[in-house]
Amino acid sequence: MKVRKAVIPAAGLGTRFLPATKAIPKEMLPVVDVPTIQYVVEEAVKSGIEDILIVTGRGKGEIEDHFDKAYELEAELEKKGKKDLLAMSRAIWQKVNIHTVRQKEPKGLGHAIGCAESFVGNEPFAVLLGDDVVYTGEGRPCIRQLIDVQEKKGGSVLGVQTVPEKDVVKYGIVEGKKLEERLYSVDGLIEKPSVEEAPSHVAILGRYVISPRIFSILRETPPGKGGEIQITDALLLLAKEEPVHAYDFEGRRYDVGDKQGFLEATVEFALRDPKLQGPFRDYLVRLLK
Repeated sequence: MKVRKAVIPAAGLGTRFLPATKAIPKEMLPVVDVPTIQYVVEEAVKSGIEDILIVTGRGKGEIEDHFDKAYELEAELEKKGKKDLLAMSRAIWQKVNIHTVRQKEPKGLGHAIGCAESFVGNEPFAVLLGDDVVYTGEGRPCIRQLIDVQEKKGGSVLGVQTVPEKDVVKYGIVEGKKLEERLYSVDGLIEKPSVEEAPSHVAILGRYVISPRIFSILRETPPGKGGEIQITDALLLLAKEEPVHAYDFEGRRYDVGDKQGFLEATVEFALRDPKLQGPFRDYLVRLLK
């Protein structure tokens, strides 16, 4: 079946960005002038996704407002003849159907994805984490790469890249065989292993295409590390029933839920902006002299 729906978990508290995130959802913090979650939504839209469910939490109403029609703003822009800004505002909500649901308790990523069961139904679906922005330039969007693999191989596909040894403790790590260029089988998964426990340096980085069978598995998955329902635990059980592959996607991935990653994204996106790149590059050169 064609992948038509996407789920974006965005219920985290954003404690690493306090005090800014006391009143603003971390997903709404802008990279240059675009909220981080909008980059994720735009990736899904460019990949052919028709409906998106954003899994939010308490205090995340700004996310819903951002993807809704802003009548007063659009009327004012139209009155003043600011057509470019008007088109930009409308583009946010015109291209895709945005739905939201609340994760009532912070029980982990597996639980957040489970909140999407009635939305997804019985079809494969994409998952894009709201903390991960992937820049691919003129190439295929990251989640489109995974969808293309899923259409050929079936089952589920995890988006991965190789990370430094010291960073394996931050991610779900894949154990498997390399089948072809960029493609691995998934024979095992370990959530945030120690360096000694890690079977590889191949890490899951915020992008998935998942079979709907995952929902019945999630309902039976006990809490794992941190007392949370881990999606890696459920995917490991899924791999015993259906094909699960890992695809080493092309693109520059930014962990914008981390201060270093957020700053790197801000600088690099600014340097790609035609209006900013010249003056901003000159500023950086002067700053670093």
